[in-house]
Amino acid sequence: MTTAFYPGSFDPMTNGHLDVLMQALNVASKVIVAIGIHPGKTPLFSFDERAALIRQSLGEALPERAGDIDIVSFGNLAVDAVRAHGATMLVRGLRDGTDLDYEMQMAGMNRQMAPDIQTLFLPAGAASRPITATLVRQIAAMGGDVSAFVPAAVYQALAARRKS
Repeated sequence: MTTAFYPGSFDPMTNGHLDVLMQALNVASKVIVAIGIHPGKTPLFSFDERAALIRQSLGEALPERAGDIDIVSFGNLAVDAVRAHGATMLVRGLRDGTDLDYEMQMAGMNRQMAPDIQTLFLPAGAASRPITATLVRQIAAMGGDVSAFVPAAVYQALAARRKS
């Protein structure tokens, strides 16, 4: 059984995140979606809200694999969290060359610290490449339509958040 570790903020989960998660499930028996917690940042959605949105989004997109994910939080080095959760693969999504440059540096550093952990780069689909969670938050906060960028459950949560 291969276990992959997919870290990110997922605040909010985007169609790009979902695309990479579904690809990771094609190569791993189980994927641990790891929500990074940064004490200096105030997220739009709480850990529990993000976890629920990830579960709901995957459940709607790929119901037969929805039970093959665990969702955890982490606030330490990704390679330490990978080991702590018994994973052997670190999943990173790539949108463009800028992501590749940054992720290659991270993969190199991670390999020095943890040569037993493999980094797996998964390209975002063409429709997801321009999407970032930061842009989604900004567009949604200004009343823009983000329905093309996020799963339906996330869109509904963003709309509800804006109304409150």
